[in-house]
Amino acid sequence: MTAPFDVCGPLPEGTVVLEASAGTGKTTTIASLAVRYVAEGVARLPELMLVTFGRLATSELRERVRERLVVVERALRQDAVDPTDPVIVLLASTDRAARTQRLTEALAEFDAATITTTHGFCQQMLTSLGTLGDVEPDARLVPDIAALEAEVVDDLYLRKYASTGAPTLSVKDARAIAHEAVSDAAATLEPADADGRARDSYGLAHAARRELVRRKRASRVLDYDDLLVLLRDALTDPETGTAAADRVRARYRIVMVDEFQDTDPVQWDILRTAFHGHRTLVLIGDPKQAIYRFRGADVATYLRARAVASTQTLHRNWRADPAVLDGLAPILSGTALGDPRIVVHPIEPARTGRRLRGGPAVRLRQVTRAALHAPDDATTPPVGTVRDFVYADVAAQVLRTLADEQVADDGGWRSAEPGDIAVLTRVNRDAVAVQRALAAVGVPAVISMLTSVFGTPSARDWLTLLSALARPGVSGFVSAAALTPFVGWTTTELAEASDERRDQLADLLRTWSRVLDDHGVASLLEAAATAGLRERLVRLPDGERRLTDVRHVGEALHAAATDDGLGAAALLEWLRARVDEAGRDYTEERSRRLETDAAAVQVITVHASKGLQFPVVLVPFLWDKYTPPTPATIGYDRDDVRRLHVGGKGSPGYDEARAAGSAADDGEGLRLAYVALTRATSQVVVWWAPSTISVRGALTRLLLGARDGDGNPAELVRTTTDARTTDTLQALAARGRGELELEVVTSATATRPWAPPASPAADLRAATLGRRPDVTWRRTSYSALTAAAHEPAAGRERVGSEPEAPGVQDEPDVIAPAGDDHAAARDLPSPMADLPSGTTFGTFAHRVLELVDTSAPDLAGELATRCAEAGTGALLAVDAGAVAAAMLPSLRTPLGPLAGGLSLAAIGPPDRLAELEFELPLAGGDLGRGRDAGALRDVAGLLRTHLPADDPFGAYADRLGDESLSGARLRGYLTGSIDAVLRVPADVPGGHRYVVVDYKTNRLGAFDEPLSLWHYRPASTLAAMIDAHYPLQLLLYSAALHRYLRWRLPLYDPAEHLGGGLYLFLRGMAGPATPTVDGVPFGVVSWRPPAGLVVALSDLLAGS
Repeated sequence: MTAPFDVCGPLPEGTVVLEASAGTGKTTTIASLAVRYVAEGVARLPELMLVTFGRLATSELRERVRERLVVVERALRQDAVDPTDPVIVLLASTDRAARTQRLTEALAEFDAATITTTHGFCQQMLTSLGTLGDVEPDARLVPDIAALEAEVVDDLYLRKYASTGAPTLSVKDARAIAHEAVSDAAATLEPADADGRARDSYGLAHAARRELVRRKRASRVLDYDDLLVLLRDALTDPETGTAAADRVRARYRIVMVDEFQDTDPVQWDILRTAFHGHRTLVLIGDPKQAIYRFRGADVATYLRARAVASTQTLHRNWRADPAVLDGLAPILSGTALGDPRIVVHPIEPARTGRRLRGGPAVRLRQVTRAALHAPDDATTPPVGTVRDFVYADVAAQVLRTLADEQVADDGGWRSAEPGDIAVLTRVNRDAVAVQRALAAVGVPAVISMLTSVFGTPSARDWLTLLSALARPGVSGFVSAAALTPFVGWTTTELAEASDERRDQLADLLRTWSRVLDDHGVASLLEAAATAGLRERLVRLPDGERRLTDVRHVGEALHAAATDDGLGAAALLEWLRARVDEAGRDYTEERSRRLETDAAAVQVITVHASKGLQFPVVLVPFLWDKYTPPTPATIGYDRDDVRRLHVGGKGSPGYDEARAAGSAADDGEGLRLAYVALTRATSQVVVWWAPSTISVRGALTRLLLGARDGDGNPAELVRTTTDARTTDTLQALAARGRGELELEVVTSATATRPWAPPASPAADLRAATLGRRPDVTWRRTSYSALTAAAHEPAAGRERVGSEPEAPGVQDEPDVIAPAGDDHAAARDLPSPMADLPSGTTFGTFAHRVLELVDTSAPDLAGELATRCAEAGTGALLAVDAGAVAAAMLPSLRTPLGPLAGGLSLAAIGPPDRLAELEFELPLAGGDLGRGRDAGALRDVAGLLRTHLPADDPFGAYADRLGDESLSGARLRGYLTGSIDAVLRVPADVPGGHRYVVVDYKTNRLGAFDEPLSLWHYRPASTLAAMIDAHYPLQLLLYSAALHRYLRWRLPLYDPAEHLGGGLYLFLRGMAGPATPTVDGVPFGVVSWRPPAGLVVALSDLLAGS
């Protein structure tokens, strides 16, 4: 036994393994440790990294950590301390103010916390390593490489056997062998010294690994396994590995890894190289729950890591009632689960009393041969007969629980409901059969299991439909589609259909084919729904399940079509490939979804149940264990090293590998049994039955197998008579302190359909709105506020505002104001004179300037690349190089005093925040009572108050008095996007000011005269600004920047840090030689409104 872990004891240091048995509060412990590390000043929150497996688990862990931070921080601020929370009591005992402040800061920077999946961590680290990570900069991460894998295997197979009349491997075997080798790429392949078929298998496995890596590199794609391998290789590289490891560990002082029992050798290599011996590394897991061997998890790696770490144990069970622990102890306690180092030790209950009455804590149902109508002579009944009996008996026991048992609820007791019950199965086949048995007795049940939606009947229905849509003229495909739920014909209707009706069906499928081609899968699904698809499906016994699957497959098809640009024929092939691989597809996005949220019995596989808990758990099939006699590939461990034997029966080492692989499977079976039996809070019902395959079943070994000195149960338990089995089980039950009850089943249980208790009649009536809705509330923007003023007055040519969304025309042509000032500038042509005007070009130019990397050594080449990426060919009649050459001078034009004389080209990406989107709450709405909403006339008042008489935009206040504008109310939300915020050097705290930038492509000259810089002299641009109400836009953007900096910038002072705004009329910016007035170039409008005006406007917007 290892030492128990106390969350209030000394904080873990070095490398520590925390073994967390089922129900011991592992996630709560992680969250509490994170809080303590931060509160006690060991590390700031961004210096902690929490890693777990799977996105759902990551989301849960993130929420739990944040919730724990909030609870503890609030508690420490209170005068009275909650005595029931030991962590709060500990943290309040000393240095309370400082610890509270650290937690407050942690909450403020919670978004900077690294709480991620293993693959997410690897991706972040590879990005930060740059060239040390050996990742192509344009490589794409794809969740699925099945199509590429199939292509590799087919090519290798043809290369090997195209000219051979009798290949030693079938295509099916070759694909299976290659898939296992690729999926378990860390395993050592065997046998290396074989000949014949085994030699070909070994060679194919090696070649498939190499060729798949080569093609992924050539295609610039990565899968999740590549992230691990690339980071491991970067950290262990003989020349650059030390520098890479230093860079990875530099960000973190504390690393905690959850679910570590599901690790593999590559993951441990990464953690060991980067953090072991250098940082505090806390590995949390439970080897007794290592059940994902089929996904590549390797419990032997966990055991190797434990050997180099100190180990402590979470020793109190917070999940189960004490009676449940007592009832399970005779079955589990002291048992080694596949390895002498993985033993079930006694655990302390954290709870008292029971939360269920009317039944025992653990009920063991022994199915006898008499119940199966078989003689009690130690022969084994057929497994199919036994399964059918158990399916029905499970339904009977669910009815019994609903009728006889009560669960604690809110201080009282209520009858058990379907939602309190879970049935755990080993395989999906049993889950489906149990759901049908429950449906037959009227009990609602839903299935949740780790199975691909592409292995369902609904996926095959989609395949049939797409085949027909691809060839609507082929009668066989049309007839097959008629029998799917999409069309809904019966076989009788199809057989008796007249030619006219068949023609109508063909016309329908042709119409759907056009819908698919023109509008996509989503529209096709909607067309099928309009034709009655939903109604036909929900009439089926498993209708909700089928409808959920149809929608799920439809969404996946839509995503594939849009992401990869697949047409109908390619989509059909994509779906066919997904259906073919469904049996080995464990992608989270493709696992079947829960079909309903209604209160129902949860029928769930043991793998999917891990981490969950239920009041009542039924475990019917732990006796059922089928072992293939001669598997083609065998994964196993020897000397804690993973190996994969691909030679097949008769090859060198096959028998030893088969024995080791069978032992590994049996060990995982025992761990699956542990997981299944520990899901219940209040009651476990478990079945044992004799059958042709029960002798190696996990429950058979646990109940009837003798233990050796290390706690290992017998590998195989010979069948005996029911009477002898009963004697053994009764002796076992006697050790359960009265909480393990044996029931001997000698006949089928009679059942009657379940009748749910009558609910009190609901008083249904239309709701009454007890308040007056705020009908003036809206989501608005600068464009919406000034829309009325942008309607041109009769006979007046004027400037419009820039488009805030593509497709909005608000850049009409403008004639510059007349005058003789700066006449010499008429001879200076605009570099962008020949480029188009209007919304399309404005959107294009904004996109280019958003993406361009001004720090690129070859700025002209970089600009040309960005022009091409932004769609030059589709938007303009000139090539990317010509457009880039015309735009380049605008990037090299000095921006004047507000930017310290710098140009856009001189301000690198770290100092340019592109497209800062905002959505600011204004007054109004349900929560805005007591706050007065302002109007634009109030903004005019602020201008008159804060702007001096000589301000260039002082007269703009009168423009806001326009009756088409002045009444616009500032209620709801203000949304927008600032083209760029520049951080420029300044003699202020922090060393920088922040300047709003907006790009303008307006043409300020008539088309019948050459466009010159004169059209962008100060008089022209100031007039254009006022005419388009750009000063209002700049003030709104400045208020948004003010709120952003107030939130993000330490020691923020508006008077010091707000740098004003630059409106850049790009066509008037001709490079360093652009004429200037008072240091400000033509084409640049430079205005720094008083900070007091910006702050007052922000307050006005908030309704203050």
